[in-house]
Amino acid sequence: MAQVDLMNRDPQNMNNYIQVEFDDVLAEPTGTHSIDCVWRNSHKCFTCGKNLCYKILTILTGIFVALGWGCTFACVSYSVIWCIAPCMRLLHVCLNPTKRILSICLSSCVGPCMETYGLIFSRIHVTNSQGEPPKPIDYMVGAESGKVKNFK
Repeated sequence: MAQVDLMNRDPQNMNNYIQVEFDDVLAEPTGTHSIDCVWRNSHKCFTCGKNLCYKILTILTGIFVALGWGCTFACVSYSVIWCIAPCMRLLHVCLNPTKRILSICLSSCVGPCMETYGLIFSRIHVTNSQGEPPKPIDYMVGAESGKVKNFK
């Protein structure tokens, strides 16, 4: 059985976001200070109350909660190892011929069309300009004077 590290109880740094020290919770800005003895005793009361409450809660529930989470992860491991992984392997074996057939059909029928579309659309260039918008394709120079008409 592996040894439990009693010094570093969060080696993966999973709970670094939980800041529950006195200085992280209570702070008096410059110009708003309580009497020094109140601040010192507040620090002691906060720290002692937090530690005592946490220890009482862990004494009363810690073992049962750990047992519950252990059973939960055992059930998850069991279902992955004995149910999901074999099912995934079965699907892989059974659907592999279908995958190969679809791959051949798609690469021989749809692939060339998509490659052609890619070549067509790769020739499009977009330019951002601040001037007046371009004229329509059927517009000819001189059409605004009425001498030349649009083709339609």
